[in-house]
Amino acid sequence: MAARPTILVFDSGLGGLTVLREVVLARPDARYVYAADDAFFPYGRHGEAALTARLVPLMGELIAAHAPDLVVIACNTASTLVLPHLRAAFAVPFVGTVPAIKPACASSRSKLVSVLGTEATVKREYTRALIRDFGQGCAVTLVGSAHLASIAEAALRAEPVDAAAIGREIAPCFVDEGGRRTDTIVLACTHYPLLRDELSAASPWPVAFVDPAPAIARRVADLLGGAPAAPRP
Repeated sequence: MAARPTILVFDSGLGGLTVLREVVLARPDARYVYAADDAFFPYGRHGEAALTARLVPLMGELIAAHAPDLVVIACNTASTLVLPHLRAAFAVPFVGTVPAIKPACASSRSKLVSVLGTEATVKREYTRALIRDFGQGCAVTLVGSAHLASIAEAALRAEPVDAAAIGREIAPCFVDEGGRRTDTIVLACTHYPLLRDELSAASPWPVAFVDPAPAIARRVADLLGGAPAAPRP
């Protein structure tokens, strides 16, 4: 591995910046390339065949141009749909982004957990397999949002955010039954942590939002080894 590794962070838009932030803290010595496929955004509206046909050659161009030592796919949809194809096509190590169902279910006290992702992510058998394997007795509600990623992109451009629209998107996450309430929500799209404050404000009761970015950063550090992490601000 290079003394100063090059890490390529890839997403459909700007949501991957939430992952980049954590990875930089884990490996502050690395050289970073951030690539956003905004021409095909949002990925949640595309199927596996269309995304694979686009991402495999696009990733080939990025790898040829930047020669990364490791690639982070900072997108749940791309990871659940296309990551196996990318690993088959290229020798470079890939770190994907998958719904953080295991830690969410482990930490839930009410055992009511929701997974908030794109429509494509929550429909995937991969996501359902994670629930079967790591649900730990939790009742898990899958909620597909058609608009939150676009709202997050708009917020990052300092455009007005429609609080009511956010409330409508996340309302199905909140389950109240048998004296129990949802207490943990998995943010299964890297765009959603950009709206953490707005999500909290729109929530009918307090919940824990689980962001996969810290776990991704730890995985990157494990694979690359070497330099210590920077102190957290």
